[in-house]
Formats: sequence, structure tokens, C-alpha cells
Amino acid sequence: MSIEVGSKLQGKVTGITHFGAFVELPEGITGLVHISEVADNYVKDINEHLKVGDEVLVKVLNVEKDGKIGLSIRKAKDQPPAQSHSNPRPRPNRVNDFRTKESFEQKNEPVFER
Repeated sequence: MSIEVGSKLQGKVTGITHFGAFVELPEGITGLVHISEVADNYVKDINEHLKVGDEVLVKVLNVEKDGKIGLSIRKAKDQPPAQSHSNPRPRPNRVNDFRTKESFEQKNEPVFER
């Protein structure tokens, strides 16, 4: 089985560091989930989200030429459909200005007092 970018795979957390978690994929291949790819919200301590032995679903983000594999847990989750803008908030009624160009210019002429 080759690891392809975009594929979702089941894996097991094998190690945790301050910068992410190593996940063993099928066939014993290991990839890294960077701490920023663990959850949708800010992760200060990865140990609050993962522990060694956890089974996780990951999405393959990249496969480097040197064999390093970048993974994401948060992108592996099914995203809720984007909210459509088919029913936007109603805009307040705008009052049209029906002044003529001449009256506008007259009103905005500078006034000099002597």
C-alpha cells in the first residue's frame, strides 16, 4: 500500500513530543502530526489531546522525497457543509438622495465670512 496525499488512514500514536505526535500507519510506516494539526482550536499541551496508543484517523498532507510524511487529525474529520449565503441577512432600507447636482454644489460651496 503506497501512502498517497489526500488519503485518510487509521493509525496509532507511537510517540509524543512538544511539537507533535508520531503516528504509525499501515505497513509500519510512521508519519508526524504537527501540533497545529491536532485540533481546530489552539493546542498548548498535546498531552491533553493525545496519548501513546490512541487510535486516530489522519489525512496525509504531504509525502517528502526523503520519506517524511505529514499528517493531520483535524483535516481528517468530516467538515460540516459550508453555510450557504442563499438567505443573507436583510439589508436596511436606504434612503435615496434626490438632490440635484446643482443644489448639492450650492450646499457644499465654501462659506467665507468677511
